[in-house]
Amino acid sequence: MPGLRIEGYVIVSGDGMLANADRVMPIGLQFEGDKQFFIAALDRADLIVHGRHSQEDQPNSSKRKRIVLTRKIGAVAPDPSNPRAILWNPSGAAFEVACDLAGVRSGIVAIIGGPYVFEMFMDRYDTFWLSQAPRVRLPGGEPCFPGVPERSPQEILAAHGLKAGAAQILDAAHDVTVTPWRRAP
Repeated sequence: MPGLRIEGYVIVSGDGMLANADRVMPIGLQFEGDKQFFIAALDRADLIVHGRHSQEDQPNSSKRKRIVLTRKIGAVAPDPSNPRAILWNPSGAAFEVACDLAGVRSGIVAIIGGPYVFEMFMDRYDTFWLSQAPRVRLPGGEPCFPGVPERSPQEILAAHGLKAGAAQILDAAHDVTVTPWRRAP
């Protein structure tokens, strides 16, 4: 759908992890500046896309249209537990079919994870917002993308044709930044 703008959002530790070994984002990877950046981005989005274990857990979460990836259905279906959500099995239907069922044909689509969800959209991102907390380490944690830590998140984004823009400081005391990685026109 040409009217969709695909944007990814993640915060990672200095070793490229988005969660600890238990697949949980630890308190040590949560920063108020990044949280506010993330909330504002999701408030602008027309559609949120994530896996079963990823969610934003924000005050406006229940108001947002979303697509939840799952293998428990054949293609696409309304989520019986959330009237604003669509369940989507990528092996059974194209992304555009899920968007159509969600009633979103244009606007911003925010991809919020996990790793395999991020990977599915690597060649479709208009912008990927990579927040980094370089002082945090999560040994044995869950990498933000398949291929991390063998390659850095930055190397993976660059390999998919995205180029880094100017970083913004989100939390100066902890050196937390966000960098937009954009696709060249």
